[in-house]
Amino acid sequence: MAKIRTRFAPSPTGRMHVGNLRTALYAYLVAKHEGGDFILRIEDTDQEREVEGAVDIIYRTLEKTGLAHDEGPDKDGGVGPYIQSERQAQGVYLEYAKKLIEKGEAYYCFCDAERLASLKSEVVDGKTISRYDKHCLHLSKEEIEANLAAGKPYVIRQNNPLEGTTTFSDELYGDITVPNEELDDMILIKSDGFPTYNFANVVDDHLMGITHVVRGNEYLSSSPKYNRLYDAFGWEVPVYIHCPLITDENHQKLSKRSGHSSFEDLLEQGFLTEAIVNYVALLGWCPEDNREIFSLPELVEAFNYRNMSKSPAVLDMTKLRWMNGEYMKAMDDDTFYEMALPYIKEVITKDLDTRKIASMIKTRIETFLDIKDQIDFFEAVPDYDVSMYTHKKMKTNPENSLALLTEVLPILKEADAFDNDSLFELLKKFGEEKEYKTGFIMWPLRTAVSGKQATPGGATELMSILGKDETIARIEAAIAKLSA
Repeated sequence: MAKIRTRFAPSPTGRMHVGNLRTALYAYLVAKHEGGDFILRIEDTDQEREVEGAVDIIYRTLEKTGLAHDEGPDKDGGVGPYIQSERQAQGVYLEYAKKLIEKGEAYYCFCDAERLASLKSEVVDGKTISRYDKHCLHLSKEEIEANLAAGKPYVIRQNNPLEGTTTFSDELYGDITVPNEELDDMILIKSDGFPTYNFANVVDDHLMGITHVVRGNEYLSSSPKYNRLYDAFGWEVPVYIHCPLITDENHQKLSKRSGHSSFEDLLEQGFLTEAIVNYVALLGWCPEDNREIFSLPELVEAFNYRNMSKSPAVLDMTKLRWMNGEYMKAMDDDTFYEMALPYIKEVITKDLDTRKIASMIKTRIETFLDIKDQIDFFEAVPDYDVSMYTHKKMKTNPENSLALLTEVLPILKEADAFDNDSLFELLKKFGEEKEYKTGFIMWPLRTAVSGKQATPGGATELMSILGKDETIARIEAAIAKLSA
């Protein structure tokens, strides 16, 4: 069996969509699982949609995710150029389109926009089809040469039959047969001289030796036209692997409006690259043992595209958050601290022990953006209602909390050591003397110093980080609030 060669062929049109990232990941895994090659090709034939800086985004995303390509614009493997506009400049696509014209499998079309707009749609098997009527197929050789000599604008169209059927095979969907009357004579070379996406794909995949084509199932309907091109050239058809659609939680196609449709969106929302890659791998593929947490090398070993699903995959942000949280918990403390520190510093300007804060929140957050809500009280106590002091289990309420805080304040003022262990022992001894349960002491204190129902640490942990002066000031403010 020939060495497997897959390709990722993105268009430089902006941020990398989650669907494109999954295509890149699956193409990488298909190749690497069998020791094959993964090729990067930049498809910039649609010049109007190209976005400045988008090529850099493609390189940056592949580097961050670890999807290292074996060949590409920056790694010549002998079948370049790997940028379609450069291939177009060399005349590659026009050369192969003319070969099809010689075979009768393609033809020049000189119809203007007005005539094309006048063509009627047809209904075939319940489907509304708007297709070209082959008007220019019947032009004589002399008419074609005269039009070309006069510089008349043209496109080159594929000449598909009107009768019979075309069958193609997909690894997930099996054999699919379509009536040829549904196949439009698609444009191969546009009026600007650039190839269409569909034509360039077929030519480049063949010339680059691509054995397995991984792409979204929105291209299923175009596959019969691709196969007819392969057959017209006499080329071997690659293995097709069409990935399922990715939807949002409402089962709608994932769009920019969702706010998390691109890899960059997810990074900005505080997700880890490793968690994103892991989760994206499961959007349409399920390992045989139903395992969920994978490193990239583990994905390479486990990935079998035959276990992919045909059903749409839902990008469940709750599940992604959970997975990201699991990755955070598994990080070593130093790495987590380095990554969390910028988010901590966005919230806290005071001179506090940020390492202790990072350690405190590590197992309590699912994304880095969660940090703000977890620690904002360190900067200042938010406004809160005194009803927060009421806790049935702890048997506290605003009245007895006021008495407790008033009672414990002088003890804290006299404390020499203000670390967590010393504070806990001090308050434990106080409770034993007064016959107070621990929760009866800690709930009012934690509420007083944080002003929050839930915090990443207990009362003495928070107090030790805040320091003695700030803790005293906050308890005094709480006493004044409860006394009002």
